[in-house]
Parts: sequence; structure tokens; C-alpha cells
Amino acid sequence: MLDLKRLQKDFDSVVEKLKKKSVKDEVLKELKRLFIALKEKRSELEELQSEQNKKSKLFPIYLKEKKDISTLKKELEENKQKIASKQKIVKELEGELEEYALSVPNIPDDEVPEGKDENDNIEIKRVLEPREFDFEPKEHWELGERLEWIDFERGVKLAKSRFSVLKNGAAKLERALINYMLDFNSKRGFDEVCVPYIVNKESMLSTGQLPKFADDLFKIEGEELYLIPTAEVPLTNLYRDEILKEEQLPILMTGYTACFRKEAGSAGKDTRGMIRQHQFDKVELVSITKPEDSDEIFDKMVECASDLLTSLELPHRLVMLCGGDLGFGATKTVDLEVWLPGQGKYREISSVSNTRDFQARRAKIRYKDGKKNRLVHTLNGSSLAVGRTLIAIMENYQQKDGTIEIPEVLKNYL
Repeated sequence: MLDLKRLQKDFDSVVEKLKKKSVKDEVLKELKRLFIALKEKRSELEELQSEQNKKSKLFPIYLKEKKDISTLKKELEENKQKIASKQKIVKELEGELEEYALSVPNIPDDEVPEGKDENDNIEIKRVLEPREFDFEPKEHWELGERLEWIDFERGVKLAKSRFSVLKNGAAKLERALINYMLDFNSKRGFDEVCVPYIVNKESMLSTGQLPKFADDLFKIEGEELYLIPTAEVPLTNLYRDEILKEEQLPILMTGYTACFRKEAGSAGKDTRGMIRQHQFDKVELVSITKPEDSDEIFDKMVECASDLLTSLELPHRLVMLCGGDLGFGATKTVDLEVWLPGQGKYREISSVSNTRDFQARRAKIRYKDGKKNRLVHTLNGSSLAVGRTLIAIMENYQQKDGTIEIPEVLKNYL
């Protein structure tokens, strides 16, 4: 959540920064209306309180001078009622502003480039050269159907569109990838954690999925429980409403989960194949750290995800997201996009974000810095989306006869 104290001190600057994220004008106007209304009512309250203090100090003077205090008592009582009424208004406005702020995105870092959408993202670098084929490379869905690795029709029969069934080599490869990714991340210093796939409303609020993205979540009927869209939610919420010791930080975690998303805004996008599914596997990185260390941890997480792709010999590139493409809770994000020869383009396979204290403020995750409690910084990143990694291996390692070779590092896992 936005730092409301920062908003009070420097409202115009915060609003200007939010424009980089393409926040709609009506959102900023409502934010400003609430901010101005609260500021005015607080000022009126402070004036009444100041007047109350001044008149209260007259009591001993009046008594000493043997003046009549009945009028003064009446004025103080009337003013006291006005203060109580104004305090109620201020409290209601504070609650309204706080509630509204839950739907306002995080402030982007200054280094985040201007831009409206993915077309304005900035490529940082490319890693590994794409393979040159002496035949026309096929897309993963064609390879999957020919090899009987992916069954799209039965996925629909079991659930609905955007579900699929992995069989034979694909099922084994999916399992091998999960184990390999967890081992790889563990060797980089990330502790493996196994978490529930179902979380409560408080968890979704803390990491920013609620209230903004309610339409994209699978809610359990009759319960205030949700299927997780990413392991970021339970991993971050492990420390919700806790005060950590400074020596505990940084906390570096990795975990595998299935993820569930309605993909409410993706109608017509990636309707074929496994690029965009309602259920998919992902290995996640989550870090909780002191503010002064978060940029270093961010670079460590990007490097870990990139090195993982490199170890699988998958060509990829690193892209800095522009303001218009930046996620709700992120202050900055680097996407890793893997080369898919069947499609002839790079596609996102990992997204590493620093949310700074945005989630920590919502989740009340703090640490003891001397005598003072400070908010931590939280970071998250895919390492990697398992299904998309499977797709990338299928397309990059396909042979002329339609078979798929296996990356060297995975052979011990099969």
C-alpha cells in the first residue's frame, strides 16, 4: 500500500510518479479529493483542539481572579462536542482513504522507463544465440500432440479451455524441471519451502491481489479462501504481522506450487497451446530484506533466474519493464524472455520484481532496527514458470524427426 504519510508530505510528486504507471485520471482525481478532504478536516480539528487547549488554560486564571467560569465551561463543553464530531469525520475519511489506497498501485522507481505497454520495454541484454535449424521448427502444441506428450482435448473434457494434460515424456520432464529448479535455487542460497495452495483473504490483501484483481482469482465457494495465483502469496505471508530480528535478514526462499488464474483479461490471447493456462506449475523466489539491501538482492534474483536458463542452454533476453507495463505492486521489474523458435520470438518466462515496502506495509512485516521497528522490503520472481520452460525445451531441442533431446543438466533427473 502507498505510504500515506509520504502522500501527505508530497502529494503532487507522488501523483506525478503514478502517472508513469498509466494510472487513470479518475483514480488520481478521487485520491486527490479524499486527500484534500482529509487535510481540510484535520486542519479544522487541530484548530478546535488548539482552541480547547487555550480555553482550558484560562480555568486556573479565572479561579485565581474569582471570575465566573460558567460561560467558559459552556464554551468548552460545546467545543468538546465539536471536536468529537470532527474526530469521527476525520477517522471516517482516514478509513476511506486507506481503503481506496489499497486499489492504487505502487510508485515506480525513477529508473523505470516511460512507456505505455510492452512495446516500450527496454532490452538490457541477450544471453546465448538462438539455434539455427536446417528445417522449419514446429510450435510446441504440434510437437506435443505428435509425441502424445500433451493432451489438450482431455484437459478441456476434465475442466474447460486453458487446461491441458501432460503425458509420457512431458510429465516426466515437468517433474524433472521442478526438482532441478529447486536444487539450483537452493545452491544459490534460497531455502526451500513447501506451502499451501489455498490462502485466506488477509494473505491476498497483503500481497496486493485483493481488492484489485479479485476477478482473476479462483475463490472457494462459501469460504474466504482462494487458490493461489503464485507462490509469492503464501511465501511472503509466512511473516505477515511479525517483527523480525535484524540478524534474520535477508530471508531468501524458493518454493514450488501449482498456480491458478482465471486470466480474466486475456480473452483471445494465446488460445492455442500451453502459454496461458488456468493452472500451471511454477518455482518461485521470494526475498525479505532490509531496505538498504533490496537492490542487491534484486540483482541476485535476476542473475539466479538467468543462470538457470543458461544452464538449460535456452537463449533468452533481459528486459526492463516500462511504467505502463509494470505490475501493480512493483517499483521495478526485469522480465526474462526465452526464445521460442516455433513462434520465432521471445516470450516471458520469468518476472523479477522489487515491491520495496509496498507489500510489507499491507502485511505489517517489520524488523527491529535498534529500538525502532522498520518495514522490510519484499521481492519476488519466477524461477521459472515450469510449463513455459517445458515449452522452450520442446521447441529449442526439437529434432528433424520430431523427437526432443533432453538438456544435459536434466539427464540425472530423468
